[in-house]
Amino acid sequence: MKKFSKIATLSVAAMGLLLSACGTTTYELALITDIGDIDDKSFNQGAWEGLKEFADEEGKSAQYYRPEAQGTDEYLDSIDLAVNNGAEVIVTPGFLFETPIFFAQDEYPETKFILLDGVPNNNYTEFRTEDNVMSILYAEEQAGFLAGYAAVMDGYRDLGFMGGLAVPAVVRFGIGFAQGAQEAAEVLGLTTPVELKYHYTGDFAATPKNQATASTMFQQDTEVIFAAGGAVGQSVMSAAELEDAKVIGVDINQGGDSDTVITSAMKGLGASVKQALAEYYADEFRGGETVVFNASNDGVGLPTDAESFRFDTFTIAQYNSIFADLADGSIVVLNDLTLGTEAQINGGFDTTLTLVDLAWVA
Repeated sequence: MKKFSKIATLSVAAMGLLLSACGTTTYELALITDIGDIDDKSFNQGAWEGLKEFADEEGKSAQYYRPEAQGTDEYLDSIDLAVNNGAEVIVTPGFLFETPIFFAQDEYPETKFILLDGVPNNNYTEFRTEDNVMSILYAEEQAGFLAGYAAVMDGYRDLGFMGGLAVPAVVRFGIGFAQGAQEAAEVLGLTTPVELKYHYTGDFAATPKNQATASTMFQQDTEVIFAAGGAVGQSVMSAAELEDAKVIGVDINQGGDSDTVITSAMKGLGASVKQALAEYYADEFRGGETVVFNASNDGVGLPTDAESFRFDTFTIAQYNSIFADLADGSIVVLNDLTLGTEAQINGGFDTTLTLVDLAWVA
């Protein structure tokens, strides 16, 4: 494959500014958006907010770049433009950047890359992380666990999971959600299993089809759906508003997006970006490493502010207790990706969830 073309067809957007043709406008911090835009209320937005907050606090210049299309060459074109416009550190949010960064780390050895949710590889044939790349992963299974635990503790007994593409992060959210529901059911001493309908949409988009799927699940007695698929959540929220049902958001605090959102299974996207940037400027950049953000370093969690903690009976004290159990390792959540397959949900995984009945939704 060709590495990348030097002439890029892409959108450059940040604060309404245009890059000057002569290249005199430079930005030392950059973010390349993944699928969607900077205000996707999910991964791009969370990462950008962390980068922009750090830039504002430290007096650094920052810019984001939005490729016109999805693909390795298009992402590399955007990286090339960012480097030519002075980027010292480039943040790339999402596993789709794994292959672009595999090539970019060699092409731009003086540029530092912060890769969120992935590790550099050449289409899974070769894995290699150079000293100018810091890979950050998140324990999505723990975030999902907290959401499932909270929902059942709060009285919900008919749950739904709508993931986007069945990529590792989405799969881990879902299997953690099921395990959290199981843990809560055990704590409460339930004798009737919690119901959990399970579905992957195959995309990360807000579409009439996804809204229809959510509506059908709600009409089949599902009380709350964990929407772990970026803009898929917008479709689920629209359905919930019509069906008088509830939603669990993902990645960032989505409580402000709809009154139907009772909580959000969050990754510390902004916090992890800020920490990585702080380490770079302190000459402590962890290049060549894969760093996992989990409960032990506040890398995952549910929002606990009064406006976002929308439970009726589940309390902050109960949340802090279960969070502490995750943080100190008292509770270990399985993250084997095979557990999130249709076969496992219809069979093997279900046998370990004695108080959760899983049902695959096509």
